[in-house]
Amino acid sequence: MLLSASTFALPTTQELTPEQVQLKQAVFTFIHDHLHDAQPAVFMISGDAGSGKSAVLNTIFTELEQQAGNQTSPFSQTDNHLLVNHNEMLKIYRELAGQNPFLHKNRFEKPTPFINRYQKKGQHADVVFVDEAQLLLSQSDPFNHFNGDNQLAELLKLAQVLVLVLDFNQVVKLKSCWSRERVAQLLAGKTVKVAQLHQQLRMAVEQVTTWVDQFVAGHLQPFPQTRGYELRVFDDGQPLFYWVKRHDRQSGLSRVLATTDFPFRVYTAQPWYVTAGTLRLPWDRYNRADRPWASQPQTINEVGSIYTIQGFDLNYAGVILGPSVTYSLKTHQIELLPEKFEDQTAFRQRKQHDLASLPQAQLALVKHVLNILLKRGRLGLGLYAVDPALEAQLLKLAQ
Repeated sequence: MLLSASTFALPTTQELTPEQVQLKQAVFTFIHDHLHDAQPAVFMISGDAGSGKSAVLNTIFTELEQQAGNQTSPFSQTDNHLLVNHNEMLKIYRELAGQNPFLHKNRFEKPTPFINRYQKKGQHADVVFVDEAQLLLSQSDPFNHFNGDNQLAELLKLAQVLVLVLDFNQVVKLKSCWSRERVAQLLAGKTVKVAQLHQQLRMAVEQVTTWVDQFVAGHLQPFPQTRGYELRVFDDGQPLFYWVKRHDRQSGLSRVLATTDFPFRVYTAQPWYVTAGTLRLPWDRYNRADRPWASQPQTINEVGSIYTIQGFDLNYAGVILGPSVTYSLKTHQIELLPEKFEDQTAFRQRKQHDLASLPQAQLALVKHVLNILLKRGRLGLGLYAVDPALEAQLLKLAQ
């Protein structure tokens, strides 16, 4: 098994689904047909969280790199790269590269160093894959050494074929705020093919996926009756933590997560804490290790955030719903409150005039974070709500 069955990597005993096989064939055909075009060509892959986008992308890239070393292949000697603007996902890709003789770790990197290096040397790559392309910077970011207008435009200048995995519902920072309209504007006049993965592979029980989708949309539905997935509600954070620890001992890769509604600062030695009833645990720390956060044993005693868990599959996820996730007794709907969202850096560094509505963009970002966290667990999801009204409604449904 590569890493674990709960990363985005496929276990060695598992094959791609028919939908993924069809997508892989389509991508290879597209690369073959446009590798020598005068203009760059773009293949765009979309799909909800848990639909297997990263798994199929990793498979495609691995096979392409294998063929690049084959002198008889039409892809022989091609210069290929896989970029992802997320520290934890980059660690997974590089760890996978170390387990495969056809892969090299230097082919996996963040977009900014790739862009700056290829611009400086005047080089041009053949095929560039971008996972989590919605995390590409959509404006300049001098702090992170990117001085262009946006990273998608720069990559179009540096790649012959660009393969994007893009989910507009997983944008988690306004400085990476992409819309379908803006992407279409940048790709106007280019050869573009779009494909979508529909099958939910992480949360394989359809009733649970539907329940989560309704929750994120603001509708609190009766609990699905299913034996294939454990959906639990807790009246305090401490039993939620015990539930996660028990499953971690039994199944591995189970962690406590939380919406970004509790104070924290990045790059400080001081720990910052998440408080959920009687539970008080530190936030995840900046992870300088080569291993992903969730695969390190000591992190069972931390609370994961969107920055350490996005793109990573868990077996069981215990999610603390913070103060921004509330229940209105007037409307009988779940209401999200961006003003209680503590991740203010996610709302910064954005030119407000290029957003149709800043409040709507902030609300959408909070919704995206909630959707991503609730869809981490393959086998189970535990919930504790800080908001008393939401807690009461969830407990009522659970009974």
